[in-house]
Amino acid sequence: MAAGYLDILRARHAARLLTGTLVGRLPSGTAHIAIVLFIRAEGGSYTLAGALAAVYGLATAVGQPLLGRAVDLYGQPRVQLPAAVVSALGMALLALAGPGSLPVACAAVIVAGLFTPPLEGGLRALWPSVLDGQERVHRAYAMDAVAQEVMFTVGPLLVTLLVSVWSPAAALLVINAVGVLGALSVVLSEPSRAWRSEPREAHWLGALRSPGLLALLGSFFFVGLALGSITVAGVAYADDHGRESVYGWLMAALGLGALIGGAVYGARQWAGAPERRLRFIVAFLALGYLPLMLTPGLVPMTALAALAGVFLAPAIACSFIVVDRHAPAGTVTEAFSWLVTTFGVGAAVGTAAAGPAVELGGTRWSFAVTGASGVAALVVLLATKKVLAVPGRTAVAARGSENDRNGTVEPGFSSGHQA
Repeated sequence: MAAGYLDILRARHAARLLTGTLVGRLPSGTAHIAIVLFIRAEGGSYTLAGALAAVYGLATAVGQPLLGRAVDLYGQPRVQLPAAVVSALGMALLALAGPGSLPVACAAVIVAGLFTPPLEGGLRALWPSVLDGQERVHRAYAMDAVAQEVMFTVGPLLVTLLVSVWSPAAALLVINAVGVLGALSVVLSEPSRAWRSEPREAHWLGALRSPGLLALLGSFFFVGLALGSITVAGVAYADDHGRESVYGWLMAALGLGALIGGAVYGARQWAGAPERRLRFIVAFLALGYLPLMLTPGLVPMTALAALAGVFLAPAIACSFIVVDRHAPAGTVTEAFSWLVTTFGVGAAVGTAAAGPAVELGGTRWSFAVTGASGVAALVVLLATKKVLAVPGRTAVAARGSENDRNGTVEPGFSSGHQA
């Protein structure tokens, strides 16, 4: 298992691109925590802190596909680095101004979120130009999904460490400065400087003119909704048991399950169409979410949380392949950015929906939101089975395109049609 990932990391530029992207994404991966801690330390209310974190999230959701389209049009260095700098300046403005002036604080988080560089989509666009063969590219997608789980675990710990050693304002400044350095490392690399998008058909919908991509985004909106609702449901479960540490254990178990699932998924070669495989993975993901409604004692609940996380990273990794196959020519970065946006919006909706569910029916109802969302994600994939089954050349990466320049189209497909 480890040998396969080491093989990827030994490829020229691979380790640098992965590390630079993860470091560059630290600001966006930790912003919600950093903003809340800073606003609270400055005397702001939890309501204000949560509202500013939500505004940042919405601004990021809007900015990612727009900047992704800009990357496809103008290249990575001309978009990624300037965006990272402007985003960092937005957070610096928040750190300097504080919550005293609400318009300034809102403007600061809007700028920071809107200009968050689409490093995530950019990395996935680069993998086919860095690695040879479909197995290595697909394994890189899995490694990418696993690395995200590590970042979302380590990032908050880094923020809390900076807060305890220095201050919440310093945490905002340092994390975003480090993020700029990560983006700089990526855009100065040879693959990023050399990458060019395939010529694209002028269309105002961009990547969204692909029916297959729309189907995938519809499904992953509900996957994000499930994950967002778990965060609130986990807090409610911890409150029921009178211990704040319970929440940490549940989230750690969820992350551990995702790490294990992603590592196992990426360690083997998978035959057949990824769209079909994704339906099975999401089915198991939904089945893993449903038992959480039982809300048993701490030990079995922790085990159920770990089980619920097992199929998350494989689902994300497999979705990367599906996006790659359905993105219209010249829109690969934008398409990946739409996946990030849809997932993030779903998570925000899930967080909002789980709160009233707790108030109305208790902890079990909040976990019911999680389970229902997982089932809804599967239903969307099943309902759009025909749309996803036949990615046509004008709406998908075909052999030789920028999305598939190393022949990553899987066996059973030729020129976008099943054999």
